[in-house]
Amino acid sequence: MTSLVLPGKTHARRLREVYRSAGWPCQDSVEVELLAQGLLERLRDAGGAERVRLTDTGIAFLAQAFGRNKQALSVHDALVHRIAQTMQRDGRIVWTSLSLRVRLPALPDDNKARWKVCKPDVFSIRSTSVAGYLEPIVHEIKVNRSDLLGDLKPSDKRDSYLAVGGQCWYVLGCDAKGRAIAQADEVPPECGVLLADSGGRLELVRAAPKRPLADLPFALWMALAKATPLPGPAWSVVEDPAQALLCEPPCA
Repeated sequence: MTSLVLPGKTHARRLREVYRSAGWPCQDSVEVELLAQGLLERLRDAGGAERVRLTDTGIAFLAQAFGRNKQALSVHDALVHRIAQTMQRDGRIVWTSLSLRVRLPALPDDNKARWKVCKPDVFSIRSTSVAGYLEPIVHEIKVNRSDLLGDLKPSDKRDSYLAVGGQCWYVLGCDAKGRAIAQADEVPPECGVLLADSGGRLELVRAAPKRPLADLPFALWMALAKATPLPGPAWSVVEDPAQALLCEPPCA
């Protein structure tokens, strides 16, 4: 007898969709597996039409999936906060939760303009009055291996990060056993890799190549103008003396 398939993210997503809908059947393999597992059940209404709905077991499974997602989200948010603080300690202006419309390079066999909306977890620039000194950096946080692999498989998302960042870093979390969710060689060489270990330390695994950007795209400037950077310290040390007037001196 063939063993039943263990429910995964696809099954949890379908259960959520059924729970929020009228329960009309899809009659596909995912639905068959959920029925076989006892997570869904078939019903017929007064008119003879068939519907599906979650069983008590299905509701319990969905609740567990929500709990796992919430936990992963909290780990992700904590790591975003840590990276943002690190950038601020370096005297940089930091944004999170940006939504940027970016123009991608044209395909070799097609000259049509391509656009993509990217949402970097952490975006930062130097506090400077000289455009050439901005050094924009993108940090993308990944705490789940499947999420990372799904992000790396197509190149468009990575290209969008590189279009707005002179450096692009992937910050990798650890799994439940304290192991890194990926190795550095699984991340393309044009991106740097930081490892956030279970003890809360950040380890430099591979430095991100620096790519000079003559100027930030106008659409990016507009997005930054509409967004609010994270509040930083009242003053910080500036490496370049020519930029010292951008900082407030400490109160006497």
